Amino acid sequence: MSTQSAAPGRGQSRRASLAAFVGTVLEWYDFIIYGIAAAIVLNDHFFPSDDPLIGTLAAFATYAVGFLARPIGGLVLGRLGDRAGRRRVLVLTLLLMGMSTTAIGLLPTYKQVGVLAPILLVLLRLVQGFGAGGEYAGAVVLSVEHADPGHRGLAGSAAPLGFAAATLLGNGVFALFLLLPSEQFASWGWRLPFLLGAICLIAGYLIRRRIEEPEAFEKVAAEADKSGKAVGGVFAAIRHQPRSFFIVVGTRVGENGFAYLLPVFGVSYVATTLGIGDSAGLWAVLIASAVQAVLIPVFGMVSDRVGRKPIYTVGIIGSAVWMVPFFLLTDTKGVGWVILAFVIGLGVFYPAMLAPQAAWYAELFDTEFRMSGFAFSREIGSVLAGGLSPFIATALYAWAGHWWPILVYMGAMAVLTLVALAIAPETVQRSLNRLEAGTPARATGTG
Repeated sequence: MSTQSAAPGRGQSRRASLAAFVGTVLEWYDFIIYGIAAAIVLNDHFFPSDDPLIGTLAAFATYAVGFLARPIGGLVLGRLGDRAGRRRVLVLTLLLMGMSTTAIGLLPTYKQVGVLAPILLVLLRLVQGFGAGGEYAGAVVLSVEHADPGHRGLAGSAAPLGFAAATLLGNGVFALFLLLPSEQFASWGWRLPFLLGAICLIAGYLIRRRIEEPEAFEKVAAEADKSGKAVGGVFAAIRHQPRSFFIVVGTRVGENGFAYLLPVFGVSYVATTLGIGDSAGLWAVLIASAVQAVLIPVFGMVSDRVGRKPIYTVGIIGSAVWMVPFFLLTDTKGVGWVILAFVIGLGVFYPAMLAPQAAWYAELFDTEFRMSGFAFSREIGSVLAGGLSPFIATALYAWAGHWWPILVYMGAMAVLTLVALAIAPETVQRSLNRLEAGTPARATGTG
């Protein structure tokens, strides 16, 4: 690896970023289209009930199931990525996610096979979640470890940019098929977004099979071979760098909770509670995602200059505060105000967290257990926040008949994130090539 010229090194860096982008598109496309489908169609097909709200709660519960499997995927696949290599694991995650997404589009409904339908749906959600548990961390680690030290924030933003693109793609696909007559959409149109996931699977596989392992990983692997010392593992990561583990979990709570309150619960709230229609919320998220796609690399580049923490802090405070105007604007039932509510929240404040987060989480852990620590701690945060937030928000609204408890819920998550930020080190200038485990990240200024 050390004998490679600069040009091939840059080529690998670009290819790693592209692979991170495509894989993350598939990962989040899976979850986003399921979240949308859970809000508007899966309750009827898999969880029929006399009360539409009960059916929606059941559909959101299976949405949360996918997140429950993610820490297990992070545990297993993260360890495998630290031992066998980042690239091999990323090919495996693509197969797991892509095949399960496609299979959901082929499932029989409750009317056709009874209770077997929701059982199969839950099983496929578990497979999706298991694969996703190692996907994002592996994609980020691969791109960051291949990147020039001064541009890790920008390189790492390729994966969250994939999230924005997936949101754009998932909502755009559903908005397109919602143009079908309602009976056709209910009969077969809802299946097509899931079947289209196979395209991302093929594209991602063709790109990832050509990527080399990063130099930082190869050095650690060579050292482990000489010493006979095993590398990787979540417990090793927690034992050597416990603060990094808790920082990731804590900062993830507010970011991920907000990420799913708006595009999942928000779409359901606009469509079902306010009765504006299925397409209004989807188009609002679509426009917000386009803005997000522009700002993610911008925030990634800025974090390379001023540090990860300042950008993240602005993002979480802005997100929590914005929940009040979000509900006030959507409650007007004006389409223009609904779009503005989503665009500011998802398009401006959310990417301020998502963009610097990628490189920051990779920098918090040493190479020996970077993927293990990153994947597991991040997915624990996903379970505590994103996977449950649509369900909790729906239940809170059903209990109070108003959105004020949701403000308290989001505020609590934001406080946890701010506490984690307060104890976190700045890592923007940390070297990723050191072999010693447990070395704390070097704190830097924000200049």
